[in-house]
Amino acid sequence: MHPSRLTAAVAALALSASLATALAGTASAAPQAQPVPPGHGKSLALAAADSAAASGLDELRHGADEDLVRTSVTPWANGLYYAAYQRTYKGLPVHGGGDGVVLSDSSGKVRDVSGSAAPAIKVSTSAKVTAEKALATARGQLAAVESASAPELTVLLKGGKPVLAWHTLVVGTTATRLPSSLDTYVDARTGKVAQATDKVRHAEGRGYHNGNVTIDTAASSMTDTSRGAFKCGGQNGSAYTGSSPWGNGGANDLVTACVDIMYAAQRESDMLKEWFGYNGINGQGGMVPARAGLTQVNAYYDGTKTTYGRNQNGTNQLTGIDVVAHEYGHEIFDRTPGSAGSSNENGGMNESTGDIFGALTEHYADNPNDTPDYTVGEELNFTGNNQPIRNMYNPSLINNDPNCYPQLSSGTEVHAAAGPQNHWFYLLAEGSNPGGGKPSSPICSGGPSSVTGIGIQKAGKIFMGALLMKTSSWNHPAARRATLTTAKNTYGATECNAVKAAWNAIGVPAQSGETDCGGTSTPDFSLSLNPSSGNAQPDTQVTATVNTSTTGGAAQTVQLSASGAPSGVTVSFSPASVTSGSSSTMTVKVAAGTPNGTYPITVTGTGSATHTVTYQLTVGSTTPPTGCDSTEYTYQGTLASGQAAAQPDGSYYYSASAGTHVGCLRGPAGTDFDLYLQKWNGAAWADVAVGGTAGADEDTNYYGTAGYYRYVVHAYSGSGAYTLGLSAP
Repeated sequence: MHPSRLTAAVAALALSASLATALAGTASAAPQAQPVPPGHGKSLALAAADSAAASGLDELRHGADEDLVRTSVTPWANGLYYAAYQRTYKGLPVHGGGDGVVLSDSSGKVRDVSGSAAPAIKVSTSAKVTAEKALATARGQLAAVESASAPELTVLLKGGKPVLAWHTLVVGTTATRLPSSLDTYVDARTGKVAQATDKVRHAEGRGYHNGNVTIDTAASSMTDTSRGAFKCGGQNGSAYTGSSPWGNGGANDLVTACVDIMYAAQRESDMLKEWFGYNGINGQGGMVPARAGLTQVNAYYDGTKTTYGRNQNGTNQLTGIDVVAHEYGHEIFDRTPGSAGSSNENGGMNESTGDIFGALTEHYADNPNDTPDYTVGEELNFTGNNQPIRNMYNPSLINNDPNCYPQLSSGTEVHAAAGPQNHWFYLLAEGSNPGGGKPSSPICSGGPSSVTGIGIQKAGKIFMGALLMKTSSWNHPAARRATLTTAKNTYGATECNAVKAAWNAIGVPAQSGETDCGGTSTPDFSLSLNPSSGNAQPDTQVTATVNTSTTGGAAQTVQLSASGAPSGVTVSFSPASVTSGSSSTMTVKVAAGTPNGTYPITVTGTGSATHTVTYQLTVGSTTPPTGCDSTEYTYQGTLASGQAAAQPDGSYYYSASAGTHVGCLRGPAGTDFDLYLQKWNGAAWADVAVGGTAGADEDTNYYGTAGYYRYVVHAYSGSGAYTLGLSAP
């Protein structure tokens, strides 16, 4: 059995009650159909998202031997769901591009997609360098290593070219004793480091006390199991022990420093849940642990922990609310889709994210010892001049940091590069002339005459929602598109127009395909294919269903066309145009003499907008294998490497009584296909039997109680036609 496989393509089906993207098979009969299980709204949303991903809708286009695997789902307001997808190639995760996010709703409509463009991949997946040698190379980058993750074989897109690489995270210190957390890719062919990015995000902060506060800890240690594995202690990683009241209020007492850290981090976690409906710092209710007592003028996040030192003159620890929330803001950026990138612009937006969550947490906590504001480290006295280290309402007041997006360049230092997005957030939250004692904020050349704020809580929720659409190529134009989508779908036209005005005010121009903020819903539609791939011998034909849905405004006429078919292949649609919400049958005819191979065919829908999906045609496939004749029902389908499909016919069946469920899978010779029997537990599909040997054929036998069941067939490696037989009580 392959214990990690369910986290790949099969996990992409794990929450769907029905799967629109599964390949429909031919059944001699079907188990008894029953009403849809509970939680169907979420299932419809995820089925729509999975369909968009499998069909390669617009920016989600991917090539042969590639798949988009759902890695996370985040519920949002108004029945919306953000589903994030990672690209895979022949079952290996792809890093550096090709990832995407689908925003869909509980009626089964796709609201928007975002994707990181990447070229089609063609690379050998056979490693010449062992994982052990790659790990030794990665560890050799640091003078002292604290921890290193087990290497994972991946495909790295570097400069647009695929590199087979071992991926590991190495945490430790450099030769100059600086902390480092190197996200490392070692070329699996040459053994050399192909790419290494330091995840340590340094942030200057202010060391001061939050006063007498309430924090959540265990009775005898500074651990908080209600928020995952969160704890605070010294540099050895162990939580401080003792009892309440914790700390003595001393400026350099490290237990007191942990009180400040836990207070700020817990308030940030609470803010995310109460204001935004987001489940804590890492999206799963937890956060990385914290360490106090670093003997350096520094505070940082390295992907595994946050660490806090002292200020320049050693008079206090760097554990103020905005500093702690800034560091955990880096974890939010790291754990949302797309993770953290390596460009200066991406790094600046990462730093800005920390500043924004610092301001949000200060406003949520509303602690009298730290009046909420939009400056960073204002009480630190880091350089001895009693000035903050960054200013959000007018970034140029500190070190002449850029206020405007056009001022950025590839060489802008990452902390300075936080300026434009910080400026945008202040304008969105407070406006250009907020009054009430709040500072005015300048508008960049070419911007509107003024901007009216919508309040920090709404601004924060829009920003958080946009982070859930983040991809690996995140930049300011992408953030503009994502915040407009989130504002319109979460609130409406007023907030959407405020977001647009704030971006205009800092010089980020309008983007192609961005959300229309009009008071009425803009007419639009979405496309999907079922199935999204197929096999045909020369002188035969194969069909697929082109599904359309109305995603905005009234239903409209969608004209269908196809391009990219090879010589000898013709594509037709019946009907050739449909009203959005209807479907058409696509017929792909393969003439005699057509060369064997896999060919991507682009299907285009044209209406008020234009959308595309991709059909992967394989010519010269074998017929489905036999060997499951003794089972009660038989289904057949075709999968490309890395893909998965639910059966029967993309759905599920209901067993009214307890009994034995028999599954028989026969896959193409020389491949590795797996079989999962899943049962609906009231909220999700859970594995109850797995056939996961390293071969093409699998058999399962499970005795279970009455309930909803389905089988999932997963092409772990290799492609081709399969046969699934099943018997149910």
